Amino acid sequence: MSKEELLRIEPPELKFPFELKKQITCSLQLTNKTDKFVAFKVKTTNPKKYCVRPNIGIVLPRSTCDLIVTMQAQKEAPPDMQCRDKFLLQSVVASQGATTKDISDRHGHVVEECKLRVIYVSPPQPPSPVSEGSEEGGSPRGSISDNGNFSGSDSVSETRSFVIPHDKSAEVKALVAKLTEEKNHAIQQYKKLQQELEFSKKEANKCQGIIGSLGRTGQHSVVTSMKGSTAFKV
Repeated sequence: MSKEELLRIEPPELKFPFELKKQITCSLQLTNKTDKFVAFKVKTTNPKKYCVRPNIGIVLPRSTCDLIVTMQAQKEAPPDMQCRDKFLLQSVVASQGATTKDISDRHGHVVEECKLRVIYVSPPQPPSPVSEGSEEGGSPRGSISDNGNFSGSDSVSETRSFVIPHDKSAEVKALVAKLTEEKNHAIQQYKKLQQELEFSKKEANKCQGIIGSLGRTGQHSVVTSMKGSTAFKV
């Protein structure tokens, strides 16, 4: 474009988020930088592939005009996603009340021309899911690909991580501390019961020893008594 351009074009390139078998649109905005009426016309090297609305018109002084460029659904992607299609925007100063037919290089009118190229860009991707958490110092983990398949050099079990809300962390810590205290108390009670059981066993064995000793002593006394008595009274 010349330095004294009539229209400012935004964006300077036509970018289409390319997808197969889907009609795609992008927009252009023309801004009249002058105090005059400016007529414009849009042409393309591939008119069967693109549709421009409006493709011809007049922009009022110090105002804007929005254009919609639609690319028809494509059955296959071009090599290396490169597009050779181009657009040409012609603009010329028009008199007040002029019509679109006044866009011509005849009668001394100077027609400005601006070429726009077409660029294919990747369509926006949806947000990726939360990645799988891995513990520090743990074994290597596989990765989850975009298609949901699990990949990795080693066979490892899939471990999902979760985040505890900040306002719940205090409750969780208190619960863990309480459970730990109850566990320690139960262990102490178990050890105490074991000690009491061992003591009871020792006491029982001791009592059995005393009873056995007394029994043997009584038997000995009876036998001695019987041996000492030789007389038989009628």
